[in-house]
Amino acid sequence: MEEKKKIIIIGAGTIGTALGNILSENSSGEIVLLSIEENVVRSINEQHINARYFPGHHLHQDLKATTDVSVMSGAMVIFLAIPSVIMLDYLRSISKSIPENAILVNLAKGFGYGEETVVDCLKKEFRNPVCTLKGPSFAKEIINRIPTGFTLGSEEKETSSQVSSLFKGSTVYLDFSDDMRGVEFLSILKNIYAIVLGIVDAQFNSPNLRFLILTRAFREMMNIMLFFGGKEETMYKYCGYGDFTLTALNDLSRNRTLGLLIGKGFFTEHVSHELVLEGKTATTVFYEKIARETAVDKQFPIIAELCKVLTRKYDIANFVSKMLEM
Repeated sequence: MEEKKKIIIIGAGTIGTALGNILSENSSGEIVLLSIEENVVRSINEQHINARYFPGHHLHQDLKATTDVSVMSGAMVIFLAIPSVIMLDYLRSISKSIPENAILVNLAKGFGYGEETVVDCLKKEFRNPVCTLKGPSFAKEIINRIPTGFTLGSEEKETSSQVSSLFKGSTVYLDFSDDMRGVEFLSILKNIYAIVLGIVDAQFNSPNLRFLILTRAFREMMNIMLFFGGKEETMYKYCGYGDFTLTALNDLSRNRTLGLLIGKGFFTEHVSHELVLEGKTATTVFYEKIARETAVDKQFPIIAELCKVLTRKYDIANFVSKMLEM
């Protein structure tokens, strides 16, 4: 008899719940959401709904949730579905409960400590096998069983095989890459260029202009990834072209929404603090990181111009004309 697999998802927010529900429908194993939100855990276990994040969606009856970190004992795979800014500190605090052989799958899109990717930090901090899962994936579509693509980034074929087997027969479709650095960088860069497209669309609702800038943004995004050691082929995976265009062109995207607010003149410090601004933070980090090694304004003019928008007084009416001068 095949051993029953235990899968833990740390985080019972939108993406954690959506993936947990898909895996519960597709698996004979044990799927558990680990959360610090007691009300969320209670509603999942008692009512089979996530009252905070998916109040109108009935979850699979086998999907469980807990606040008890001891549930990780015997886990085969641990999906990390919490924000990158808190992930590493949280994992350190529960490190004694993480099985050494469990595969850690990063779902977060952002930097770990300083300028290092989450995957780089995980590999330094833990002995576990590590991989990353990124793609064009709104959680509300996943939970409604809309076919969704992810890139599974892993340097080990065995690790990739074990994780991919969990999704066989589900509505999640995978492509694969051994370029974990490229996959991680693209998941951060796409938020930056989504802001740019939002600004452009707020000022000119023009298909011609939109795709002119989209093409330039795509090229610059790829060149930055290559600059930091990623592979060109990664750009054409779900994590590259797919995730970038989803984030840049769909109004469900927070970073595109930020761009729309900036382009319409509604961006204030209050708005900056209220929104989850992965792209805003990443813009400054990338700009400073690149500037230490090359003339960023000449090599990567779009990110350089956006950095000016986000860090100083800027006449936003001139933004598109600046883009066209590049």
